[in-house]
Amino acid sequence: MSGAAAGIRLLVSDIDGTLVDHDKALTDATVAAVARLRAAGIGFALISARPRSGIAPLAERLALDGLLAAFNGGTIFDAAGTVLGRHLVPHAVAEHALTVGRAAGATLWLFADDRWYASNGDDPHTARERRSTFQEPTVVDGFADLLDRVDKVTIVSDDQDLLDGVTEQLRAAHGTEATIARSQRYYLDITATAANKGAGLAALARAAGVPLEAVAAIGDMANDLPMLTRAALAIAMGQAPDEVKAAADWVTASNDEDGVAAAIDRLLSR
Repeated sequence: MSGAAAGIRLLVSDIDGTLVDHDKALTDATVAAVARLRAAGIGFALISARPRSGIAPLAERLALDGLLAAFNGGTIFDAAGTVLGRHLVPHAVAEHALTVGRAAGATLWLFADDRWYASNGDDPHTARERRSTFQEPTVVDGFADLLDRVDKVTIVSDDQDLLDGVTEQLRAAHGTEATIARSQRYYLDITATAANKGAGLAALARAAGVPLEAVAAIGDMANDLPMLTRAALAIAMGQAPDEVKAAADWVTASNDEDGVAAAIDRLLSR
């Protein structure tokens, strides 16, 4: 094993496409592996594009008692649900992102105050998002009254060319004012500049009293790259795109093959 692997004291994990399987389920094998990791004295923390409502139930099942990070690190909260830090999307950025997404014909989601607001309650991805957030969307005609408290805007489409175009347009306009990245191939997330998984990883490490040289991170999508590049040990999921695999020290099995459990067992075998 590498020297980095030998000194790991904290593993920070993404959730969707990583910790949970295709059906958004946390498998018994993964729960057992996390328990083995913690029994060996290595901490485990979660960071996700999900809201707090979508993270807390998983943390409870895993018996985690440290800090957690929602909205790609934009919201830091504890196991009791208390918010310790929050970074919001600037009003003008959120407004423009929604305008661009609407003009492109995409479904629009906005998260504020840990609630999910949607332009369309029948999008093909709505059922999966219900399982991810553990809540129902509030369908609205517009988002104007929410723009001063936006945690995340998500532009939803299965049209990859459409999302690529929207991504380029928004990065050109707001690349220094917001974090703009795919959390799934069909989700483009817009969060605050400080709401990125690199900053979130650092915050979780500080809270755990662990230096970055002793932190591992595991993820599967482009929005995981900021934490994979900051961690001492970067692990990519087996189904991750090539750009994510290229940033990793290890590539584990896919999320439908208990890739997190396999990575934990590899880490524990060092």
